[in-house]
Amino acid sequence: MSEVVVAGGGYAGVLAANRLTRYDEVKVTLINPRPFFVERIRLHQLAGGSHDAVVAYRKILGGGVQLVVDSVTRIDAAERLVRLASGGALGYDYLIYAVGSGGAVPGVPGVAEFAYRVATLEEARRLRRVLDRAPATAALTVAGGGATGIEIAAEMAERGRRVTLACGGVLGPYLHPRTRRALARRLDRLGVSVLDGSGSKVTAVTREAVHLSGGRELPSAVTIWAAGFAVPDLAARSGLSVDAVGRLLTDETLTSVDDERIVAAGDAAAPSDLPLRMSCQASTRVGAHAADTVLSRIAGTPAAAVNVGFAGLCLSLGRRAGVFQFASRNDAAVGFFVGGGVGARLKEYVCELSVKHLAREARKPGSLTWARDDTRPAAVRAQESAGI
Repeated sequence: MSEVVVAGGGYAGVLAANRLTRYDEVKVTLINPRPFFVERIRLHQLAGGSHDAVVAYRKILGGGVQLVVDSVTRIDAAERLVRLASGGALGYDYLIYAVGSGGAVPGVPGVAEFAYRVATLEEARRLRRVLDRAPATAALTVAGGGATGIEIAAEMAERGRRVTLACGGVLGPYLHPRTRRALARRLDRLGVSVLDGSGSKVTAVTREAVHLSGGRELPSAVTIWAAGFAVPDLAARSGLSVDAVGRLLTDETLTSVDDERIVAAGDAAAPSDLPLRMSCQASTRVGAHAADTVLSRIAGTPAAAVNVGFAGLCLSLGRRAGVFQFASRNDAAVGFFVGGGVGARLKEYVCELSVKHLAREARKPGSLTWARDDTRPAAVRAQESAGI
């Protein structure tokens, strides 16, 4: 009997844990700090009051998976143990490192004291309570022009809030220019004041205002920080090799460069030092691949290189509109998108499908399949996509 511990119960961790139960001789333990699954891609809806963003594990976790509600504080690779916050420890033959990511705490003055984030369940719940107490006419500023910033700005504006989106650069940097123009028009119709380009970076936050790099000061009763991300420092604290932001360094099979018994998945993985784009799309597929790598190791067969094959990016723009940006399989945005009400329905479908993938893998381990991009190594494909 091989014992596999999965650290982290998000999209990647749950998919991996469920997939591992294909073989009766594998004992699977999932460790997560909460007793329920968080739909991270709905946290902006939680902040806006249209969804609670949680799912009971009994609905998505296979019966063969043991759930331990706790946090891993250290990985002892030499002893093959994970140390827990409760004071206990669990042994493993293989460990899947799927600890996810959260919001970054930048060195911008006032952010830690006066800004609110939406990267975790607790942060989104806190923001919702703050918004419930804030007057309807209160000025809101969202810092960050990526997917999180766009979605939270649109969600708030659709509810009648007065919102300024300070992009700190390009609005929707991943998007194709055609899609970006359509997105800007929709935000304008919602009443969002979009500040992009030079001079739109937030340089300081106070209780009642934000200061921009261009010298402008904006009144802001509630400031929402949606720029950047960070990963837990568990791998670094455990003496494992990490990249510049703390993601576990792995080879093309998602195996740690330090220890073949540790395999990574999700946002906290950096295969060949070129991590994939943060998304539930990547997380579920990489989670599946991490499980397949572990099962290959147990069987004594060669593990394959990770190959995701992206379809695109979807954004909600409130409850009545959305954008689905199509992409080439190596994750480069193309000039085709679907917007409006159809885009909103596609976004909702993707949110529902992400949970259904987990539930289906629980019922039928090994069922998740996807279209790969090509047979070249992930590092080569990522370099080509980045123009390196």
